[in-house]
Amino acid sequence: MAVASPRRGGAVALLLLLPVLLLAPGAAGFNTEFEEDKSPKLPRCNNPFQKVKVVYWVDGEQMSALIGMTARFGGMVPDTASAAERLPAVIPSSKTGCQKSPQLAGNIAVTERGECTYLEKANAAASSGAKALIMANDIDDVGKMVCSKNDTALDFKIPVVIVSRSNGLKIFEAMDGAKKVEMQLYSPNKAAFDGAIPFLWLMAVSTTACAAVWTAVVVGEEEKKAPSGDGEGDQEAPKTEEPEIVELQAETAFVFVIVSSCVLLFLFFFNSIWSAWLMVGLFCLGGLQGLHFLASTLIVRACKKCGDTKIKLPAVGNVTAVTLVVLPIALFIVIMWATHQSSPFAWVGQNLMGIGMMILVLQIVQMPNIKVASALLISAFLYDIFWVFISPLIFKKSVMITVAKGTDDGPSLPMVLKMPKEFDVWNGYDMIGFGDILFPGLLVAFSFRYDRAHGKGVANGYFPYVMIGYAFGLSFTYVGLYLMKSGQPALLYLVPCTLGTIANQPSPAMAPTCRISSSYGLILWSEIGLAGTIVGLGAQRGELSQLWNAKA
Repeated sequence: MAVASPRRGGAVALLLLLPVLLLAPGAAGFNTEFEEDKSPKLPRCNNPFQKVKVVYWVDGEQMSALIGMTARFGGMVPDTASAAERLPAVIPSSKTGCQKSPQLAGNIAVTERGECTYLEKANAAASSGAKALIMANDIDDVGKMVCSKNDTALDFKIPVVIVSRSNGLKIFEAMDGAKKVEMQLYSPNKAAFDGAIPFLWLMAVSTTACAAVWTAVVVGEEEKKAPSGDGEGDQEAPKTEEPEIVELQAETAFVFVIVSSCVLLFLFFFNSIWSAWLMVGLFCLGGLQGLHFLASTLIVRACKKCGDTKIKLPAVGNVTAVTLVVLPIALFIVIMWATHQSSPFAWVGQNLMGIGMMILVLQIVQMPNIKVASALLISAFLYDIFWVFISPLIFKKSVMITVAKGTDDGPSLPMVLKMPKEFDVWNGYDMIGFGDILFPGLLVAFSFRYDRAHGKGVANGYFPYVMIGYAFGLSFTYVGLYLMKSGQPALLYLVPCTLGTIANQPSPAMAPTCRISSSYGLILWSEIGLAGTIVGLGAQRGELSQLWNAKA
């Protein structure tokens, strides 16, 4: 039987591997609240920052809600839509809103940032009788509107809200042509339960497990018949097409850190629409390869003869009938996703393409032993922590999260699995980066191959325990996300929980490396009474040296 293999998609998948690994190890989930910081709190200028939902109607037709943030000064917006007034939106005589404008009375003022301070705009709007002020920022971000010690005249009570530049442009475009625009401002409370997280957790765990066992369970591995002395065995042996495998080396870790950091910085400083569309294009290519691989292997598994039927095409050569059927369908899914990314259901296509691509990559790229695993995962662990947590101290923002969010006026970067927050009034998505599946997935796949190569079962194998470690590590990630109210580098939890707990001391030669890879994981696992990651079990069973130098 000729089985479908990733041979033809190998080159493309490997080219896609770098940008996928670059962006994928980002934070699991993104901060949905505006963080309190050390900006000054002064008398009459000490409001907490409120995340504001800006609902607006154009000629009576409701548009998609925008997001803004209140200032330290002024009034607060209500927390329910029923308590918020629906008022006309008006641009003052001067678009920057630095002078009084009689037409603002009883309406919501919409201004640009510039020419005068936040307080001068707010005072001008309040003295004109406006009920609220919405200010469009000059960058694609919301800034924190605060006071200085010299600021005075803070007696006005109207809410002052700032929105990003791209959201401000949407409002101004809606108000062009004398169209009637009405607005409603309120700050709904975030739901206590996030129902999307269990589904996202299940999706990530299932993808990791499926990728590890895919070749053995779905593609199928038939034992080749040994040739008999008369040569007849050669004729009876089934013809199988071996998949093209790329084996990682320890040096890959250092190349990954250097190259990925450089590209990440480039995208941070030149974060633009074209760079976002470049990533979308790469994702589409990888998604096409992944969908084709998944569908082809499933069809050949169900119909063994289907993989043998080939059709000769001009300028292409022999192409399997399976490919002729599957490829157009996969291409249709990719094109539909690319052209409808703003659709409420676009996440389904994105997840399907992403899962296919990750399973394909994990069939092609393999780690030969835990020496390479330790080098790669520890490097990714440090890379993730630095660009999420430490980079704000240098660049004023988290580089990883800033790049992963993309721009407001361009496509969001698709290198994540995502689930819509159905129970959250703010909507949005919970997400996890591809690298948070690919990096631990390489170790999970190695443990499965090692168990099969050495005849190990569930009780004495490594694969079940590493999978349990991955499931617990991902759970810890979402606990951290809930407690810290900010995006979390998932590899901070996943690497120790899959690679790093040591139950007994390994051999002296291995001890320094194992201590590095296990110190953080030991704390996590000791809390729940488990010691079952691959390093821990290897040390406990006396097989650590074999795992370290294995070639499964």
